[in-house]
Amino acid sequence: MTMTSPVVHLARPHRPVVVAGSLRELAGPEHGLVELPLRLWWGPPLAFDLDDPDALLWMYENVLREAVRAEELRAWLHGPTLIRVWPRLNLPRGVRAAWEARHRILTR
Repeated sequence: MTMTSPVVHLARPHRPVVVAGSLRELAGPEHGLVELPLRLWWGPPLAFDLDDPDALLWMYENVLREAVRAEELRAWLHGPTLIRVWPRLNLPRGVRAAWEARHRILTR
């Protein structure tokens, strides 16, 4: 019997992608101004206006790329919003592949 190791997708060199176990656990904000912790976002602007579609996409792209713990995903992403904006997110191939492998609804 041949054993295969699971595929590890990378957000960038030497950084594995963190994927939420369930989209339902993503209970982050849906509206308003959001200031991410410095570890997730270190440049201007200081706050993302989630009611601005471009700002929302930009924030989600950064959280999905930079998160190293599932708690960060749960705190800053909202499951139904992620599903809605998924096709428009500009993500590294590894991030997109890891999330789509775990959550098939994102491939629709």
